[in-house]
Amino acid sequence: MLPSAASLEGKAVPQVTFKARPDDCWRDITSDALFKGRTVVLFSLPGAYTPTCSSTHLPGYNELAPVFRQNQVDDIICMSVNDAFVMNEWKAGQEADNITVIPDGNGEFTRGMGLLVDKSDLGFGMRSWRYSMLVKDGIIAKVFIEPDQEGDPFEVSDADTMLAYINPQAKKPEPVVMFSKPGCPHCARAKALLNDRGIAFTDISQDKKINTSVLLALSGQMTWPQVFQGGRLIGNADALEAHFGNAAA
Repeated sequence: MLPSAASLEGKAVPQVTFKARPDDCWRDITSDALFKGRTVVLFSLPGAYTPTCSSTHLPGYNELAPVFRQNQVDDIICMSVNDAFVMNEWKAGQEADNITVIPDGNGEFTRGMGLLVDKSDLGFGMRSWRYSMLVKDGIIAKVFIEPDQEGDPFEVSDADTMLAYINPQAKKPEPVVMFSKPGCPHCARAKALLNDRGIAFTDISQDKKINTSVLLALSGQMTWPQVFQGGRLIGNADALEAHFGNAAA
């Protein structure tokens, strides 16, 4: 049986030393290093590369990370009962630069939370139940645990629910998508501008499917990059600079 949220809130997080590789070098990271003196949102999931985790759970938090930070959240941690190599490769493939991934390879933290579950029927072994929590100075302030039912429910541990709890009036950014071309200096300039402003974006790079003809059909332009925000075309790097210059004004 899963623990109730009420039984966890107000308690300290489990004290664990994680075996991580944040810089492609082994490093021991303690619970205190992650949580002490900080406000942290942590979300935990059954496994890297699994469908819901890759399509919704991780991308949702990565996209809203700038808004969480505007609301006094110091870090967003994604945890899973996977090893450090798997977690790092998954983060890189997801381009989740706004997220700190922590491997709970032995399941010690998850077990301490009471949320280690047996998924042997899927060949996964022991894994984390899906949940999210807000931790302040090492104390669990709020936790959202998915309902105890068959399958892999995903109803309450999403980024939108957590953000609404932290600040119901928080304004979510419109999604930004950039169509770019490898080696394009204007694309690099546009990416740098978005990164400098802390704006999460999806980069769709030119390949056999996304070519100049597709770009023309989507944007009416044949030059790279082309940037969209909330489904509306902003345009190339110059237009992007003008757009955010006007927004700042």
